[in-house]
Formats: sequence, structure tokens, C-alpha cells
Amino acid sequence: MVADDGTRYWGRFGAAGLLALDPDTGVLLQHRVSWSHHGDTWALPGGARHEGESACDGALRESAEEAGVPRDAVRPRFISVHDAEVWTYATVVADVVRPFEPVISDPESRELAWVPADDVDTFPLHPGFAASWPRLRGLLGTRPALLIDAANVVGSVPDGWWKDRAGAAERLLGRLAALAEHGIPASALDLPEHTWFPEIHIVLEGQARSAPDVDGLEIVRAEGQGDDTIVAEAARLQSAGRTVRVITSDRGLADRVRDLGGVVSPVSWLNDRW
Repeated sequence: MVADDGTRYWGRFGAAGLLALDPDTGVLLQHRVSWSHHGDTWALPGGARHEGESACDGALRESAEEAGVPRDAVRPRFISVHDAEVWTYATVVADVVRPFEPVISDPESRELAWVPADDVDTFPLHPGFAASWPRLRGLLGTRPALLIDAANVVGSVPDGWWKDRAGAAERLLGRLAALAEHGIPASALDLPEHTWFPEIHIVLEGQARSAPDVDGLEIVRAEGQGDDTIVAEAARLQSAGRTVRVITSDRGLADRVRDLGGVVSPVSWLNDRW
């Protein structure tokens, strides 16, 4: 599309790219062919979004078309949006959860390479990517995680959970799976950028432990007291470099989590996300 000032943008409905981050090999970069816009530079695989297509879907589709990125090999962490008012470019930052070899699958790429994050800015970068890289680079170490006190959340709604705790837990897991797919606004997590997809860990105890696994969620089945398991899981996640937010309205548990340096939000915080 062409803006009123004559600036040309690729994609009538905006564009999206994928920043795939592998902890062992770095960032996946695309060496663009010379005839492309700002040719012979390095950038992220991506391109124009289709009408009605989400940023995640557009980035994953384009990266599959241009670099052979398997959809199930990456997990989105956050979306950063450059808004030019008449046009947007969304960068989907995603963690590689299954190693893969990129494949040049269209004529827009000269080569594809995994580049350590510290070396990215030594390459001749596409101007748009060069402008956004310092901001993106600064966020690569931010790994938010939600830790859900399922018993406390389920008990906050009088929907008959006391008659069927496993069923109530399963309903909660379904809502959390939708939340994991659509993401959470940055403002709700006290983070920059636009939308984040935090890891979601749920502690189930008692009869609720029989609820089934759900894709996209990490379910922890407590062997003993749920509160003790939540505190232990919060400590484990923090030691693994996660920024932990525990969802509970239990004051005693909240104090224990804060003593570890974790953040606590009440159940109402989660209910506001539905």
C-alpha cells in the first residue's frame, strides 16, 4: 500500500515476521535477495498478512513459506507492533521448543542462518529490523510465567464445583487454554510491548488432580498440600529465570510467595481476562 506521503508499505492488511529464538543456536535470520525491498540485507522471515489474519497466524504462515519453520516447533512469547498509523508490522517473538533446520522454500531468500543474539547487529540489517532490534534484544531475557492456584480460582465461583471438583478443574483448564492461545495485554503484566503469551502453570490438588492434560498448559498435580506445591513450583520457576506471577486470593499463600520475591495477583485479576 502507499501512504499519503508516498511511503510504500508491503501488505494491504499489514505485515508480520517471526523472530524464532533457539537457546542453543540463536535467532533465525533471512538473507534477502538483491531485488527485494532493501535487498541484500538480513531480516526476519515474514511478509504481508491476509485480511482478518492475526499477527501470530501471519508470522507463522510466512515463516513456514519462506523458511520452512514448522508451526509446532515454536511457541510465541510476545508480539511487538510497529504502528505507522496507516500500516502495522508485527514481530512475533517465539521460543524454539523443537529444534529444526530452516529450508529456503521461496525465491525471496539467498540464505538462512541461525545467528547468536550478540552477533545479530554485526550483520547488514534491513533498516526496519535494525531499528527494532535493540528493543527486541532487550526483552529476550524476559520470561513471564503465571502460576495458578486452581483450588482458589475454582472456589471463587459458586458453579457447583464442590460436587465435581475434577469437572470444575477441567472447565478452568479450558478457559486457561484459550487465554494461552490469545495472549494477555502487556499492561496487565506490567511489561512493555503489546501482547504476551506467558507460560501457564496450574497446580491441581485432591480430586481435581484427575482432570486431563491440556495442550499449551503445564499442569502440576500436587502430591500433598497445594500451597506447599505452589511455593515449591514458584521457587523452581524463578531459579529457571522466569518472572513468576501467582494467581491466588489466599493471604497466607500470597505472603509465602512474596517472601520468595514473586508477584501475586488476586483471582479477580484472572477473571478480568476471560
